[in-house]
Amino acid sequence: MAKKKTFPLPLWSLILPLLAWGLYFIGISGSGWLEAVAAILLAGSVLSAVYHAEVVAHKVGEPFGTIILAVAITIIEVALIISLMVAGGDNAAYLARDTIFAAIMLILNGILGLCLLIGGWKYREQFFGKKSANTALIVLVSILVLTLVLPNFTTSTPGPTYNDAQLIFVAIASLVLYSAFIMVQTVRHRDYFLADDDEDGHHHAAPPSLKVTLTSLGFLLICLAIVVLLAKSLSPAVEGMVASIGAPASLVGVIIAAVVLLPEGLAAVRAASRNHLQTSLNLSLGSALACIGLSVPTVVAVCLIYDINLVLGLDIKSMVLLGLSVFIVMLSLNQGRTNILYGVVLLVNMAAYIFNIIVP
Repeated sequence: MAKKKTFPLPLWSLILPLLAWGLYFIGISGSGWLEAVAAILLAGSVLSAVYHAEVVAHKVGEPFGTIILAVAITIIEVALIISLMVAGGDNAAYLARDTIFAAIMLILNGILGLCLLIGGWKYREQFFGKKSANTALIVLVSILVLTLVLPNFTTSTPGPTYNDAQLIFVAIASLVLYSAFIMVQTVRHRDYFLADDDEDGHHHAAPPSLKVTLTSLGFLLICLAIVVLLAKSLSPAVEGMVASIGAPASLVGVIIAAVVLLPEGLAAVRAASRNHLQTSLNLSLGSALACIGLSVPTVVAVCLIYDINLVLGLDIKSMVLLGLSVFIVMLSLNQGRTNILYGVVLLVNMAAYIFNIIVP
C-alpha cells in the first residue's frame, strides 16, 4: 500500500492568519460581531505565529531562532509606531516613548515574570547561563538610560527632549550597542546563549526541511503583520472599553503593546514550561533589546525627515518603575538559577505598573 502523505504544517496555522487578512480587508469598524470574530482570529494568528516561530527556531538553532522572532516583531511594531506618528494627532510626540516604555515594562515584568513563575512552580529551580543574562542586561541598561532617562537632564532643549544633534548621537549609539550585542550573541560568545542540552546541536526531532522552514518564515511574517493590523483596527473598540471604565487613555497603548508582544510572550512561556529557561531568557531580553535598540534609530530618522517633535524622557514616576524593574531583574538573574519567588516579585511590579496607569 502506498503511504499516505501528510502535510508538513498543520492547516490551522495557515488558514487562520489568511482568514484574518480576509476579514481585515473586508473591514470590521461599526460591527460588534465582526469585531468579536476579529478578536478570535487575532488570537488564532498569535498561536500560528508561535508555532511557525518554533519551526524556524528548530531549523536555524539557538540563538538565531529567537533573534528572528524578536526582530520580526520589532520591525512590525516600529512600522505601526511610524504610521501613527506620521498620521499626526495630539499624542504623536509621545507615541514612540510611551509604546517603547510599555513594551519594556511588559517584557521585563510580565513575560519574564510569568516564565520564572511557571518554571519555578513546575521545576522548583531552573538554570541558565548567567553570562548571557549579564551580557544582555548591561546593553539594555545603557540604552534605556541614554534614550528614556538622560533627556530629562540635558539643557540644550527645554523639557524631556533632545535636539537634532543629540537625537542623531543617541540613535547611532543605540544601533552600535544593539549590533555589538548581536555580534556577541551569534559569533564571539554564542556559547553564552546556548542551553547545556543544545551545545552539541542534537535535537529530539529531526529539523524541518528548507522548504517547510521558508514557508513557516513567510507565515510568521504574515501572522505578525495581521496581529499588528487587527490590533490597530480593534483599538477604537478598546478605547471605548477603557473609557467606559473611566481609565486613562494611556492604558490603550499598553493593551495594544500586550497584543503585539503576545507571540513572543507565548513562545517564552512555553519554553519555560518545558524547562528551557535559557530560550525564554533569549526571547525576553533579546526582545527588549530589539524593541529599543532598533525602534529608537528608526523613529529618530523618521522624526528628523518629517520634522516631527519627539519626546523621549520619562516622567519621574515612570523612571522609578523602570529603575525598580531593571534592578529586580538584575538581582533575579545574577545567580544562574531561579525560583518561583522571582516570578512573583516581577508580576507584582507588573501589577503596580498597570495600577498606577489606572490610578495615577
